[in-house]
Amino acid sequence: MVIPQEVKSILKKLKDAGYQAYIVGGCVRDFLLGIEPKDWDVATEAAPEEIQKVFPDNFYENKFLTVTAKTGSEKIPEVEITTYRLEAKYSDKRHPDEIRFAKSLDEDVARRDFTVNAMAIGIKSEARNSKSEIKIKSNLNIIDLFDGQKDLKKKIIRTVGSPDERFNEDALRMLRAVRFATTLEFTIEPKTAEAIKKNSIWLKAISQERIRDEFVKIIMLPKASDGVDLLRNLSLLKHIVPELEENYGVGQNKHHIYDCYQHALKALEYAAKKKFNMHVRLAALFHDIGKPRAKVGEGKESTFYNHEVLGAKMAFQILQRLKFSNKDTEKIVNLIRHHMFYYNVDEVSESSVRRLVKKVRPENMEELLQLREADRIGSGVPKAEPYKLRHLKYVIEKVSKDPISVKMLKVDGKDIMDILKIQPGPKVGQILDILLGYVLDDPKKNTKEFLEGEIKTLGALDDKKLKNLAEKSKEEKFEVQAEQDKVTKSKYWVT
Repeated sequence: MVIPQEVKSILKKLKDAGYQAYIVGGCVRDFLLGIEPKDWDVATEAAPEEIQKVFPDNFYENKFLTVTAKTGSEKIPEVEITTYRLEAKYSDKRHPDEIRFAKSLDEDVARRDFTVNAMAIGIKSEARNSKSEIKIKSNLNIIDLFDGQKDLKKKIIRTVGSPDERFNEDALRMLRAVRFATTLEFTIEPKTAEAIKKNSIWLKAISQERIRDEFVKIIMLPKASDGVDLLRNLSLLKHIVPELEENYGVGQNKHHIYDCYQHALKALEYAAKKKFNMHVRLAALFHDIGKPRAKVGEGKESTFYNHEVLGAKMAFQILQRLKFSNKDTEKIVNLIRHHMFYYNVDEVSESSVRRLVKKVRPENMEELLQLREADRIGSGVPKAEPYKLRHLKYVIEKVSKDPISVKMLKVDGKDIMDILKIQPGPKVGQILDILLGYVLDDPKKNTKEFLEGEIKTLGALDDKKLKNLAEKSKEEKFEVQAEQDKVTKSKYWVT
């Protein structure tokens, strides 16, 4: 790993202007772990107006003393530069009542959340002039006042100073602890974990939008199911999705080897492994959320009639509470509502599949099938995509395609009657069939000008010849349909 030249240049310009400057925060953590940082942040003793003088091409419109300097580079177009700062009392458990200038880097890093995020890197530079360029030798100077490097090696998340104080300052840090632990595959240090359990109630002081954003970040991680389970173990989940906790320990029937909660986690685990999108992941987590309330009986013969209907209503309430957009809510609820669709190869007709596609909508079918795969794996079966699910995908694609018919033509029966000055009758249909044959042979012929010319030619033929040409065109249509169907079947390995 090397520090990008754009970032080095920021530090050098600040230093040349007489100011201390260091790389800080999560980018230092990632850099030391050998992970390429997504963003680079710099802290300096320079005040915002002084930073702006050093970097005229900038953006500054916030109360957090952060100036965004434009680098002119495509790789790293901008770097956030923040003045050393202190944060006073947090009355709302989220935002500091006051932000003040700090006197030193030490004071700045002491306000940060976790030890692994409280390190800084300085660069000692020595410039040497040559005829063609300036060469800079750089040595890294790592500032680590709270043993962040040790915690990186131990793979633990630990707060800077008292965990109670850190979480009382900003309750959202409890969710961030879970996200960092899940992202890095670290464990949360025992005292920090206990403090999260003790202070979990303070999540109620945080806006639902911020909770939603952190929750979604956890859901979108490769180890999403581990993150959700960690939320439960730390008493956080009950303040985010208490309905999901209702599933914990609720046994299922003979079709499942896991309880309702474990089933949801296994479904999410598969969805994350396959890199499915947010809609499918949340639908996988919530798809059976109504089962505890719908359950009748116990043991292998218990039933959950209409749990998908109840679950869809509950998911709607959850997503609305967490301030998801109407578009996201509608899509996720739609998937949950229809995830129990029935399909057996020899029992379900194409018309019933058309009705399913119409209800779910064509653009959502792929996500619904992904949800079914996740549901299957969550039930403990070995195959996510058995033959009948592949066959369903084939039928869905088949019924979703525009049928080969005369409706594809740029002319219709009325055009034929107007041009030939004839009344409705077999001749109109025969000419349409012949024209369709021409277009199937060469799609470029499907123009109003060409087809109108052919109508005049065909109109002059006798009835017998016209009928024979029409029958031949119908045979060609069936051959094209059969070939298309063969290609679609091979795509899904069905017969």
